[in-house]
Amino acid sequence: MAKKNHHVSETPATQFLRRAGIEFSEHVYDYVDHGGTAESARQLGVPEHEVVKTLVMQDERTQPLVVLMHGDRQVSTKNLAREIGVKSVEPCKPDVAQRHSGYLVGGTSPFGTKKAMPVYVEASVLELPRILINGGRRGFLVGIDPRVLPQAVGAQAVNCALAA
Repeated sequence: MAKKNHHVSETPATQFLRRAGIEFSEHVYDYVDHGGTAESARQLGVPEHEVVKTLVMQDERTQPLVVLMHGDRQVSTKNLAREIGVKSVEPCKPDVAQRHSGYLVGGTSPFGTKKAMPVYVEASVLELPRILINGGRRGFLVGIDPRVLPQAVGAQAVNCALAA
């Protein structure tokens, strides 16, 4: 784990992207506790809508799943559960999310997770020309073409954003 600090690029997420041959740009910002996507978007000068958060959630059987959502939107867990055919979905507690993903909360990436989990992406994210998404550590985002998500991590498009 300590080697992560030597070089920003050395995260399981960026190693995954390199192995998959996915082009990405690196964006470093000063991580602020509970600052979320609003803070990273402000520091990087990009619309928060283009900063995508990686959320580790679980269904009623405590099976983990990943949801990729616009930074300026919330997930309707009711709509998500209906779309993916489960009874309910709720966010994992931080320690549980960390155990599943292998990442610290605030640094969770959908790439290179410790445990393979189904990934769901808000459909409108796939329509953006480019997104910033966590690169596997706090204060580090990678810029990618969102259209790589279905192939790279098996992301399935869903409509689960609450209206802004």
